[in-house]
Amino acid sequence: MIDKLEFFIALANQKHFGRAAEECGVTQPTLSAAIRQLEDQLGVMLVSRGSRFQGLTPEGQRVLEWARRIVGDTRTMREEMRAARKGLAGHIRIAAIPTALAMVPKITAPFQERHPDVTFSITSRNSLQVLSLLENLEIDAGITYLENEPLGRVTSVPLYAERYHLITAAGSPLSERASVTWKEVGNLRLCLLTADMQNRRIINRHLSEAGATVEPTLESNSMIVLFSHVLTGRWASIMPKNVADSFGFPADIHKIPITEPVAEHLVGLVATHREPFTPLVSALLHEARLLAEGDKDR
Repeated sequence: MIDKLEFFIALANQKHFGRAAEECGVTQPTLSAAIRQLEDQLGVMLVSRGSRFQGLTPEGQRVLEWARRIVGDTRTMREEMRAARKGLAGHIRIAAIPTALAMVPKITAPFQERHPDVTFSITSRNSLQVLSLLENLEIDAGITYLENEPLGRVTSVPLYAERYHLITAAGSPLSERASVTWKEVGNLRLCLLTADMQNRRIINRHLSEAGATVEPTLESNSMIVLFSHVLTGRWASIMPKNVADSFGFPADIHKIPITEPVAEHLVGLVATHREPFTPLVSALLHEARLLAEGDKDR
């Protein structure tokens, strides 16, 4: 039953029989047969079928909620028993918003030092994708904004507050100022994250509230792309100070606080709320709390 539920979750995530089978490491006929067997066991149709996948039935949507819960609990049990036998080991999947990627080593490095048999995979995603991946059991934890948009049923650990700065080259407009306003920044040639990023929605809101029109001349979903364009001297950007600091800009790139108002937005670690957590997620949450407490003490 558990294998069939895992196949069903993969199909709901991929929305394609072939891709779901590939994700599960089985042939498409094997996956299709397992889904039909699950339907026979439950006595309901779970998938609307035609020549291709057409979505889940209402009963399928309800079973998906149960499947996520049952598979999640089963994985927790397996991990707990493995940890009892061998100590903490395994693989942790984390998705982080682009502006938080530079701080991920502050969690993973001390965690891996304490638990050398644990490995990580880190991916960059927007805030909505982070929550979707959590819900679909495709990641173990996420790092995202905590206050601006609904998070759903998650456990969260606040890590730090983003504070926004104008990042610009020496000799460019406003580059010698001690601080700038949001309205002034709105008049510059800007490169910003793409509109699907919550960071961009936050910046858009602050610029709009200041009466500025948001018209960046370059957009990207990569902070590295934005950094490289700022270095040309033709663009300026708006970035959280902690992100800019992590890249070690040369002296001719200036980081200027944006005021009126001073904006702060909380970023933290999130994991699907579950009792008990898997040993890996429990240890990760503990590491995040240690980091947050350490930042408070400094």
